[in-house]
Amino acid sequence: MESEEEDIETKRTPRVRALLSKASQYNDIANIGEIARRSFGNNAFDGILTMLGVLIGSLSSDVTNPRVVITTGLSTAIAIMISGAWGAYLTESSERKKSLNELGRSTLSDLNGSRIGRASRFAAWAVALVDGLSPFLGAIVVLIPFFFSARFPEIRQVYYASIAAALLALFALGMWLGNVAKENLVVYGLKTLLAGIVSIIIGSLLDGH
Repeated sequence: MESEEEDIETKRTPRVRALLSKASQYNDIANIGEIARRSFGNNAFDGILTMLGVLIGSLSSDVTNPRVVITTGLSTAIAIMISGAWGAYLTESSERKKSLNELGRSTLSDLNGSRIGRASRFAAWAVALVDGLSPFLGAIVVLIPFFFSARFPEIRQVYYASIAAALLALFALGMWLGNVAKENLVVYGLKTLLAGIVSIIIGSLLDGH
């Protein structure tokens, strides 16, 4: 039995390596990494702030049932995931198709079946995946305390824990962006954290309490 599993793993390893090698080649051709990195930062930021808005609205409306917050949050997270992935794919594939056609006209050749064409299509799917998953994951991080609401004495404490998780996630995202920019991590963290604080203040003012 162990021998059969080892044989399967041995056969699978070259395939994985081939896929990773091909992805690396496509990245070199289509510059996927840089675009995906920007998409992740921007959309994770949107996902966290969107969910922070859901929390403030639910808290202001005195929603005390954790399931209602979870359902609302998940519905919102799924919506922004679909929106992000779908919109990114259509936009990215359109722009890359345009560039590919222009390059094809300038070289008097059809590049759709070429390595450049395959890299272009792979890039559109990869960017769409990042665009969709990043806001969804950011939103889920904020919702985590509500999945453990039974451990909290009061529902307001769950809200406060989720708001704290959102602010912490924003700060961590800012530090990551600072690392990408090779700048002060704390300063970048504070910049993204400030956006969360401003959202909370505005949401509280709209509540009117």
